[in-house]
Amino acid sequence: MATAEKKRPRISSGAGRRPSRKEILERKKAIDELIRKAVAVKDHLVQFPAFHKFQRNGLSVYLESGSGDQLTLSTRKYIQNLLKVNMEEPYGPEWPSEEKVKRQEMVAPEARYIFVKQYSNGFTTECSVNQDAGMEHTHAPCNEGCLVGFVHYRFVLEEELPVAYVYELQMEPYAQGKGLGKFLMQLIELIACKNQMGAVMLTVQKANTQAMAFYTKLRYAISSTSPSRVDPQMGLEKSYEILCKTFDSEAKSKLEDGEW
Repeated sequence: MATAEKKRPRISSGAGRRPSRKEILERKKAIDELIRKAVAVKDHLVQFPAFHKFQRNGLSVYLESGSGDQLTLSTRKYIQNLLKVNMEEPYGPEWPSEEKVKRQEMVAPEARYIFVKQYSNGFTTECSVNQDAGMEHTHAPCNEGCLVGFVHYRFVLEEELPVAYVYELQMEPYAQGKGLGKFLMQLIELIACKNQMGAVMLTVQKANTQAMAFYTKLRYAISSTSPSRVDPQMGLEKSYEILCKTFDSEAKSKLEDGEW
């Protein structure tokens, strides 16, 4: 399990004493600086050489870093296609509007990526594309490695705490169920801790029961910020849950227990 390497800025105050405005502002400034530094790192993957490759269960892939404002046209199209393949069904009637949001999110400068590419040796690889008539497959030349999945994550502020938020974890159907998803989440947790984030957070559609089971197995809990815990009645009306894995007592109290 990932653990934080350094302690984040805290407000030190005696029992029962409310922090002063100066202390609050200093803490906010320090946390903003943590996020700024994390965002400024161009390649988080380079710090974890053990995660540069994944070769298990008949799958041989390598990982590369990227950012939203540097995506090529072909990569943007690949992301759009894979999102539609994997997420159109869980989102149901919400998908058309959600797809527009995701297209904007994926190219944001603050978006960080871990791309999964398959060794190809110049051969073509079958990639899924979901067309109106149903699932189809296209063959893409893979001289430089063909994409088989990606993680989109960001460093953000949640409940006044710095966290790594996973916007997307998407893989080709043939690459699922081989341990790659767990491998990628372990990497994200290490990146979060290395940059002194208090937790990893993500949003899951309730209809995506396979994803819910996957994250539960990885010990992610429904966050106190999730609609179902903020207001049970509101939670019934929402189609998603917010999950988290925290790395210290402060993050646990705010993001899991809902205490301040």
